[in-house]
Amino acid sequence: MAQSSYFVPATAKWPIVGTVGMFIMMVGFANWLNMGPTGPWLAAIGGAIIIAMIFGWFADVVRESRAGLYNSAVDASFRQGMIWFIFSEVMFFAAFFGALFYARMFAVPWLGGEGTGAMTREFIWPEFEATWPTHGPAELGGDFQTIPGFGLPLLNTLILLTSGVTITLAHWALKKGRRAALIAWMIATIALAMLFLSIQAYEYVHAYRDLGLTLGSGIYGSTFFMLTGFHGLHVIIGTIMLIVITIRCAMGHFTEKNHFGWEATAWYWHFVDVVWLGVFIFVYVV
Repeated sequence: MAQSSYFVPATAKWPIVGTVGMFIMMVGFANWLNMGPTGPWLAAIGGAIIIAMIFGWFADVVRESRAGLYNSAVDASFRQGMIWFIFSEVMFFAAFFGALFYARMFAVPWLGGEGTGAMTREFIWPEFEATWPTHGPAELGGDFQTIPGFGLPLLNTLILLTSGVTITLAHWALKKGRRAALIAWMIATIALAMLFLSIQAYEYVHAYRDLGLTLGSGIYGSTFFMLTGFHGLHVIIGTIMLIVITIRCAMGHFTEKNHFGWEATAWYWHFVDVVWLGVFIFVYVV
């Protein structure tokens, strides 16, 4: 039985472990950017400590939950925490979409002579044409080609939307206590996630090797890889979460009434789906 009062965890070592890992990783990255020989090693060590902290801390939470130490108040706090976390992720991507919008709708037209930018174009970049995509004034980004939206990106969109369907079917199986169906639909979701990542990796190689589209390809290249790259990182994180939660499903950690750990992963995955729709429309199509 869960306690009637709010659960207060024992003193945990994980916050200080995470702090040390973050400090080492940041020192490593700073050293790396300044061509220091120890930079990559320090960054890797710090990252490994952070990963160990994440798995260790979550393992403690799972053990406490399995021991029946959490009650409805703790469950509500978990839900509120996940909601605020996803909201912070929404704001994270909103900033990147805002940068794309500002560059495309304001900065590029201004450099092309629109509004108060007429004199700028006349005296600094008279040859610049305000078209999108652009590699910037003086063609500093070099020549490149874009990736057609109605090719691999459309296929990846259908794959990710299908994964949203499979994880919803898994949810229904969980609520009905059908563990075999639950695990099958979770494995299908993981397979679709990995297929999405494989296609995106192929797309990146194709962009760099064949299209000349790189991070240095002006504002278009920067916003393209910033949005698709960070989304890909979130898909990787979400895939790890799906794998872990599928293992827990196989171990019987969730019941029809008590499965917020599973729900939190599903919320995150649906968030990843919705963000990709924005990326597909505003980066590839429009």
